[in-house]
Amino acid sequence: MLEPEALQQLRNRKNLLAFSAGIDSTALYHLLKEKKIPFDIALVNYKSRPQSDEEASYAKSLAEQDGKKLFLLERKVEGRDFEHRARKIRYTFFENIIAEERYENLVTAHQLDDMLEWALMQLCKGCGTAEMVGMQPVEERKCYTLVRPLLFTPKTSLLSYLEERQIHYFVDTTNLEERYTRNRFRHQAAAFLMEECSEGIARSFRYLLADKQSLLPPQNAIFRYKNLTLFKRPESELQTIRLVDRQLKENGYLLTRAQKEEIVNNRSVVIGGIWVVEITERFVWIAPYTKTEMPKQFRERCRSSKIPEKIRPYLFVTDGLERLLSALDSFSS
Repeated sequence: MLEPEALQQLRNRKNLLAFSAGIDSTALYHLLKEKKIPFDIALVNYKSRPQSDEEASYAKSLAEQDGKKLFLLERKVEGRDFEHRARKIRYTFFENIIAEERYENLVTAHQLDDMLEWALMQLCKGCGTAEMVGMQPVEERKCYTLVRPLLFTPKTSLLSYLEERQIHYFVDTTNLEERYTRNRFRHQAAAFLMEECSEGIARSFRYLLADKQSLLPPQNAIFRYKNLTLFKRPESELQTIRLVDRQLKENGYLLTRAQKEEIVNNRSVVIGGIWVVEITERFVWIAPYTKTEMPKQFRERCRSSKIPEKIRPYLFVTDGLERLLSALDSFSS
């Protein structure tokens, strides 16, 4: 069930498993253990359901039993946009652990049903091949590698694995509530397709992932300094937004469809109050959004070098202007 590419990435490395005590992550926990892959676990208790505390206790007992570290965060999340806010809390927690404890890989239990649900949702919004296939088994992030060993495994296979071995797991009852868009796609479309043709779906996604790699623009940066990245602008608008999307994803930020449209339409955008994206005639600039006073001489040097205004404050606070000018000279020569 575990992808060979993912296993190769995990062997002899420091791995952190995103654990929830549900079917997928519990099966992955035991499959990794069987393969003697080293890992510790991290769980977020959102205090959103009566069984949340039981799941946290179960994670603690597994960690103690198998001599693994458990990182536990309790954070109550209620109200609207639960999924988006919970995801942000979860990945911030994971990435802080990775930075502090120097983990190399973050391991998640995304499986084939998840990939199909995502694809159907994107298809209904309007997408190309690169956008429809949102996940891959091994995916580089800025400071770690995201690994999904179960990506081509149906959920039914994971459930059978657990039940055959009488391994305890929890069922998140919120996954049954159709007030969530993803759940409606799961129950009204994806479930039937997975039941009827999961093997063909897995093959199709392997082909689509290969196609996706050929469609993505080269990501060879002209210049990188701290969190500033400069690319040569791709020839097409579609390739440009794909380049921006992939770079921001590596930086831990997922663009919404509305944000992608804003970037295409405005070319000079602050995304989520966090990132600046500037698309000029020759270049694509991506940097953290920064506000600061700059001396007139600095501003004039930036202006004469055609450095976009929103990029300048970050260059100033990081003292990166001379390095950038040198890179631009080398690129032009």
